[in-house]
Amino acid sequence: MPNKALLLVDLQIDFLDGGALEVENSFGVIAVANALQEKFDCIVATKDWHPADHMSFAANHPWRKPFQTMKIDGFDQILWPMHCVQGTLGSEFPKTLQQERFSKLIYKGTDAFVDSYSAFFDNQHLRQTDLHAFLKSMEVKSLYIMGLALDFCVKYTAIDAVALGYEVFVVTDGCQSITQDPVEIAQTYQTLIDLGCHLVESGDVK
Repeated sequence: MPNKALLLVDLQIDFLDGGALEVENSFGVIAVANALQEKFDCIVATKDWHPADHMSFAANHPWRKPFQTMKIDGFDQILWPMHCVQGTLGSEFPKTLQQERFSKLIYKGTDAFVDSYSAFFDNQHLRQTDLHAFLKSMEVKSLYIMGLALDFCVKYTAIDAVALGYEVFVVTDGCQSITQDPVEIAQTYQTLIDLGCHLVESGDVK
């Protein structure tokens, strides 16, 4: 059984350059993902997989615009452009992403009534995906995480992974952030370091 796994977070068309919720300069992470797969026997990919009526979509709230914040059920919720709607082209992986070696595909954000950044839990930690159970079944101890976007789904996935007891490595050249502010990006990485994550570049992964 492998003791390490590669976790590819939300490498979907809607998050790539030109997508509905684009992360700028993100096409480069696909090449990193393809190269890294050669170093792992266990590879897990996640997909944001929203119903069209998802509560996080600004379009589902009259008079609201994307990137505004509002209270929903007592929680602050960022409102997003519609993205990664189940079955749409934007929810798919790009054809340039090698997929034949994937060990597992995890769908998240499927509940219309709660947002889900992390690949492990929804934002309120009410439900979990089957990611943790799968990694345990594969006896994975070390998790290498990369993908989109650094400041949301990658960050919260890494935070939950640490809390669940994994040794976590964040592959920095395999991530891009929604924010383009270098100070905010540095703060995100510092948060992860403070929690015990290791920052690595793909070329240094053995």
